[in-house]
Amino acid sequence: MENNYSNRQNNAEQQTAELILKFRSNDTRAFNELYHMHVNMLYNYGSRLTQDSELLKDCIQEVFIKIYHKRSEIENIQNLKSYLLISLKNKLCDESRRRVHLSDVAVEELSIVAHEHVEKDYINMEAAHNLKQFVSRLLDKLSPRQRDAIELYYIQEKKYEDICEIMQMNYQSVRNLIHRGMLRMRACAV
Repeated sequence: MENNYSNRQNNAEQQTAELILKFRSNDTRAFNELYHMHVNMLYNYGSRLTQDSELLKDCIQEVFIKIYHKRSEIENIQNLKSYLLISLKNKLCDESRRRVHLSDVAVEELSIVAHEHVEKDYINMEAAHNLKQFVSRLLDKLSPRQRDAIELYYIQEKKYEDICEIMQMNYQSVRNLIHRGMLRMRACAV
């Protein structure tokens, strides 16, 4: 399971590296693909830094415009995803500072989001997403009856008696089904 995730991650990194090479050779389709691969991730991350969606969209566009104009320097970037996240954060900070400087609003009245919390939230969100995918893959290894019983018990938090009625099985059969399903999931998780 872990191996599949690392293979997908390696494939994505390889695809990104290939697109960067094409983009450096003035292939605008490669630039468009890079944009579409990363724009949603940037928007999700940026929405944790600011609630101003128009500012966020403008900053994302400016990050990509900067990359487009400095494509000859893109080979020095080791991890494009990290580079984009940091660039967006810096751009949002710069724009916020500029707006505060031009604004009549007192500094005390501004609500500031601490980026340490945003980064932790983003990491936690990614971890939860990965865990959900891992559990989903484990559930796919079960028979349909085992999967139904486990989903009813653990996800929908139904009692054994309710599961017996829903699945039209006796109490001991339901317990055995869930037990065997859990054993199978544990074996597949190793």
